[in-house]
Amino acid sequence: MPEPLKNLLHEALVGDMADRIVGNASSFDRDRFVSLATYGLPALELMERSALIRDALFATLPDDFPEAAAILKASLPAAGKPGLSGWMLLPVNQFIAARGPDHFELGLDLLKALTPHFTAEYGIRPFIHRDQQRALAIISGWVGDPDRHVRRLASEGTRPRLPWAMRLPQLIKDPAPILPILTALMDDPEDYVRRSVANNLNDIAKDHPDLVAAFIAGHIEGASPERRWLLKHASRTLLKKGHAQALANFGFGAAAALACELRLANGEVLFGEGLDFEIRMTNDGETTQSLMIDYAIHHVKADGSLSPKVFKCKTISLAPGQSHAIERRHAMRPITTRRYYPGEHRIAILVNGAESASQSFVLVMPN
Repeated sequence: MPEPLKNLLHEALVGDMADRIVGNASSFDRDRFVSLATYGLPALELMERSALIRDALFATLPDDFPEAAAILKASLPAAGKPGLSGWMLLPVNQFIAARGPDHFELGLDLLKALTPHFTAEYGIRPFIHRDQQRALAIISGWVGDPDRHVRRLASEGTRPRLPWAMRLPQLIKDPAPILPILTALMDDPEDYVRRSVANNLNDIAKDHPDLVAAFIAGHIEGASPERRWLLKHASRTLLKKGHAQALANFGFGAAAALACELRLANGEVLFGEGLDFEIRMTNDGETTQSLMIDYAIHHVKADGSLSPKVFKCKTISLAPGQSHAIERRHAMRPITTRRYYPGEHRIAILVNGAESASQSFVLVMPN
């Protein structure tokens, strides 16, 4: 079993934090910080542990935020000197998120200094929520920063629906203010940054599908392979849903004169094993067709209804009269993001976003 995430914040790490802070603030009460930050720690989950350590920082750093910020900034690694880094900085993020917005520029500057050592995408969001226009004016200046982590923060921190973080309702409603940031970073030399841009656009697509499809259409002509990958990854939700403009952006039109046959090797699947199936596509038309083939598993929910989850399969080009077979196994095993229920499930084959074949199968739970 993998190590629980909560164990990333542990008593030894708290001691290391204290040592790295006290070296830059002689008045810092190391023992009190360690005592407060570890009291009841083992019983807590990850974010609860982080909040406990944050509260210990509240109690032991100066109440004056500029003074506390100076200590924290001096405690970051520099010129080969060890400092606060890695998971130590999750509670520091929370500290800045709580105290920093009252000292706007200083707080954002501290997050900018922090992000090369641990992401600051969580700490930055309360600033955007507090004063979006002011925050984005500062963040926009980071797109040309020489540090790739700072450039990524400009994209990742502004994602409207960043997982595990507070949402940004103003940007969910109107994402237009962050599009210039994403445009500026679209051809960043670092894949690390470009992936963040794609994820940001994919976030936006969940609320504004036509906007993102049009944005992609406006930036795909003459795109480099790197940009084209970014634009396709940004379109993944739209492509799975069969959005017509998104499909057209990548040369996928409505499939015509196409025969799709689905064969199941096992109509009954024991939980923990897998569903084996074959898809056979035949182009009965007169022109070559570009086909994006996905499949959806319609899972049984607790109330007996079905909920689909789309999975990528294969992209092919099929000439007139040509057939192509695809064999797959879909594992039905325990995962943390889904609870499985026994009963009749369904698999559907999606070709260029449209359902082309489907069959039912039964999921059986072991005794």
